[in-house]
Amino acid sequence: MHKAIYVAGHRGMVGSAIVRMLEARGEKNIVVRTSKELDLRDRNAVNVFFENTKPDFVYLAAAKVGGIYANNTYPAEFLFDNLAIVSNIIDASHKYGVEKLLFLGSSCIYPRLAPQPISEEDLLTGSLEPTNEPYALAKIAGLKLCDAYRKQYGCNFISAMPTNLYGPGDNYHPENSHVLPAFIRRFYEAVENKADKVECWGSGSAKREFLHVDDLAEALLFLMDEYNSEGWVNIGTGVDLSIKELAETISDISGYKGEVAWDSSKPDGAPRKLLNVDKMSGLGWSAKIKLTDGLRDVYKGYLETRAND
Repeated sequence: MHKAIYVAGHRGMVGSAIVRMLEARGEKNIVVRTSKELDLRDRNAVNVFFENTKPDFVYLAAAKVGGIYANNTYPAEFLFDNLAIVSNIIDASHKYGVEKLLFLGSSCIYPRLAPQPISEEDLLTGSLEPTNEPYALAKIAGLKLCDAYRKQYGCNFISAMPTNLYGPGDNYHPENSHVLPAFIRRFYEAVENKADKVECWGSGSAKREFLHVDDLAEALLFLMDEYNSEGWVNIGTGVDLSIKELAETISDISGYKGEVAWDSSKPDGAPRKLLNVDKMSGLGWSAKIKLTDGLRDVYKGYLETRAND
């Protein structure tokens, strides 16, 4: 008999990748609910759901997410909604006997000026990046809750901290998207409109690491099988590039031939975010999808989506 696996946030980029990976593995008892069916901010509704479905395993990938603009515009929602989601699901998982839970964090939990590459031990050693502080605080609370429930109740709750993600199911909203999907949309539209200039936020000097969501999903299933300790595990590629280099790569893939202009009056965010992935490598897992290959596949998928629309 297949044990019940609840994937919270199954319609998001990460959640949908987890579901695809579980299905490919042959799992038959995957439990999902849309936000209309279950409001994860509602404690009573979450408790009723857990009481009725009794999941054995939980992947906590649900969150309110967005880029710099969204975090700056809706800080109360980002903090309150994400705190409610993580506290409700983690507490219900304890109350209703979940065998194992995996909480998905974010690399933004680390200090803005953390040493590079960033190790798990660097948490809370400095100030957070102000442009995504509300989201980061909720994620820190989630991983600390997992360890607290492990310590007090013996729950096998673990946490994973992925780097910046991209892949199928990403958010391409013109205002609320992260930098990589925003570039894909911007360069696509520049080609379509025969524009001679594309404007990008910041100086382009900030450096970021990007992990394909299918690699992440594989890593999460690996951790669910193999990792049963307190603390959290960084998941990334161990390689970064500048935002300017990212823009140039996507520009080349799109076939755009015009000027790329940088608006330095807009924020760069943290100057660099590269994760130390030694802990994950030591467990026996490493990323497989190269960034250029992943970007080509993602851009092709975006073209198909726009054609269908």
